[in-house]
Amino acid sequence: MHPAGLAAAAAGTPRLPSKRRIPVSQPGMADPHQLFDDTSSAQSRGYGAQRAPGGLSYPAASPTPHAAFLADPVSNMAMAYGSSLAAQGKELVDKNLKYYFAVDTMYVGRKLGLLFFPYLHQDWEVQYQQDTPVAPRFDVNAPDLYIPAMAFITYVLVAGLALGTQDRFSPDLLGLQASSALAWLTLEVLAILLSLYLVTVNTDLTTIDLVAFLGYKYVGMIGGVLMGLLFGKIGYYLVLGWCCVAIFVFMIRTLRLKILADAAAEGVPVRGARNQLRMYLTMAVAAAQPMLMYWLTFHLVR
Repeated sequence: MHPAGLAAAAAGTPRLPSKRRIPVSQPGMADPHQLFDDTSSAQSRGYGAQRAPGGLSYPAASPTPHAAFLADPVSNMAMAYGSSLAAQGKELVDKNLKYYFAVDTMYVGRKLGLLFFPYLHQDWEVQYQQDTPVAPRFDVNAPDLYIPAMAFITYVLVAGLALGTQDRFSPDLLGLQASSALAWLTLEVLAILLSLYLVTVNTDLTTIDLVAFLGYKYVGMIGGVLMGLLFGKIGYYLVLGWCCVAIFVFMIRTLRLKILADAAAEGVPVRGARNQLRMYLTMAVAAAQPMLMYWLTFHLVR
């Protein structure tokens, strides 16, 4: 057919009314004829939930220990160091401190008698079992920490009582009394350790042994102050003088076996220069005990 005829036929044919197309709503787009949004199925379709990159939703992975350490290395290192110190402290208590507190009532009574009357004691050797010293409750010559610790606490309490009877009590003064006693004890231990090093003494005398032996002087200090409170200065000087002589003899006979016996085992001549230094060291440690006993108690009795 000729193109002109086609155009005429098309012009004569009536046109159908065009339909309005409504765009199909896409997910996440609101319907223009809907007044309120329908959110009931949002969770079922995953709307509002956090999605991983790429539109896929996966559960969040828990951090590994390595990642947690890298996140906060300082605090984790501090925790590891603290755990190591706690383990070392527990090992120290199990191996050392338990031995020094292995006492019973009979041992405490015999030890106190030895501190007040060392002249009546003959055998000062420490007993060993398979190269290990036996527990203090089985050997009165073994050092312990129970009596020194209890004596120190009792000394502080008695000092507070003495200050209270003189209307001089105050928490600061009592704290000063306790700290002074601890400071002198620390200086004693450090001075003896330095002297042993300078004299080159190879001994099994440990630092805890020194604390134990030096702490026995508090027993005599308690007796002197109590007698001073009951009978005045006469009672104080009599009892403290007896206790000073007793602690001097006790320290001489105890440290002599710890220091001079090792020198004899090493083959050092009795009259040698090094052995003379060890004897002087033993005498100096023993002589320092009465002086400290008087220095720490004389102002408590008036």
